[in-house]
Formats: sequence, structure tokens, C-alpha cells
Amino acid sequence: MTFSKKLIAILALAVPAFAMANEAGYPLDQAPARTSLASLQNGAKLFVNYCLNCHSASSMRYNRLRDLGLSEQQIKENLVLSGAKVGDLMKTALDPKDAKEWFGAVPPDLSVIARAKASGAGTGGDYLYTYLRTFYKDEGRPTGWNNMVMNNVAMPHAMWELQGVRVAKFAEEKDPHDAAKTVHKFVGFEQVSKGKMTPAEFDTAVADLVGYMEWMAEPAQGTRKMLGAWVVLFMTLFALLAWRLNASFWKEVK
Repeated sequence: MTFSKKLIAILALAVPAFAMANEAGYPLDQAPARTSLASLQNGAKLFVNYCLNCHSASSMRYNRLRDLGLSEQQIKENLVLSGAKVGDLMKTALDPKDAKEWFGAVPPDLSVIARAKASGAGTGGDYLYTYLRTFYKDEGRPTGWNNMVMNNVAMPHAMWELQGVRVAKFAEEKDPHDAAKTVHKFVGFEQVSKGKMTPAEFDTAVADLVGYMEWMAEPAQGTRKMLGAWVVLFMTLFALLAWRLNASFWKEVK
């Protein structure tokens, strides 16, 4: 068998396996788009209050939040909570050694997490939006929490006071691939105690937070998209002019 045929055979086996891996996980919900400055500002506030305690965003400076319509004074008074300066990087005060001892792993940097989590199952925003909304109480875990998107997650539910406490309900079913085995199928969540927000309000807050994290992963994306539209317009006009000029030249030749 030639090298090219071997490569085709490997890809033929790998692609279905990759697709099955995506389908086997918890389905991702589509993250609502967030483009308004008010939503992104709220997302930045949520990020500072609920994420920056354990995670860093070491590629982002506080003063870059001026791009969201905030003044340096507003940033200093409302978003810089750790004694840092407005021009400093957004780093957590949590010691990595303590984090590993408490959670079993060092919390990852979130600067570009919204891009890193993109996959065939959905965008990075879809992943984060679903992940942050599917925590449930699990006394068998060291932190007391588990997650439908990332089973046996080390991270506790940082926003549980807003969402409230929920438990996951599972039903036992016969394994379709082996009748002698049973599998636990997720059937839904049960609310144990209410949070400070209604489910709709919590979903809106998470959408704002995810929108901010998507912006943080590429703060210049608005400029990029605007320039892209102008480039497409220019290329369209150029193609039109080239077509008419070509027709004029060949008219004389004929």
C-alpha cells in the first residue's frame, strides 16, 4: 500500500471517530451575540468579580477596557479590586501552589480561552456559555460541584449564589451496545435552592460574561470586521472596473 493510500485510510478512520467524540459529549447551546457596550461592560464586571479571583488574563491590561467606553476613573473605581494599577495586567492574586492544593490543578489563564475552546461541536463562546450554566451539586467531588460539559471538573461553581443550587437527575438505561450493562442518561436539573437571579436573568448574565471573554480574546475584532467589509467592497469595485476595462480592450481587438 502506498503512503498516500495509507494516509487516506487513516483519515477515513479518524474523522468518524472525531465526529463520534463530539456527538458523545453534552450538546452545546448557542451563545447569544453580545455587541453592545453595556453588555460588554457588564461582562467585564462579572469577569472581575467571579473569574479573576482564581484565573488570570495576563494578555489583557485593565486600561484596555477603555475600548468598551469606560474611563480610567471608572475602571479604577469599579474594576480594579486587587490594589493593582489601571495600566497593570489582569492577574490573579491566587498563589499557584495554593490553587493546586485546593483544586488539584492550577486554574488556566483566560486571555484567549474563548478562542481555545472552539471545536467542531461549536464556538468557544458556545462552550463557555454552556459550561458556565451546567454546574450541579455533587457531594462526591472535592469541591462539592460537578459539570455536564466537563465531567469531574476541578473548578467549583463560582457563580452559584446567582444561579442557586441544582442537582443533576439521571435515569438508568440499557447500554445500546451491550445489553448486559446499564448507562446513566441525563434527564435534567432539579433546583434545590433559588439564587439571586431568575434562570432567565442568569442566562443573560452568563451571555454578557461570555461576550466579554470573546471580546477579550480579540479586542480588535470589531476593527478587523470593519476593515474586512471595506476590503470586500474595494475588491468588488476593482473586479467590476477590471471586467469593463477588459471588455473595452477586447472590443478594439475584435
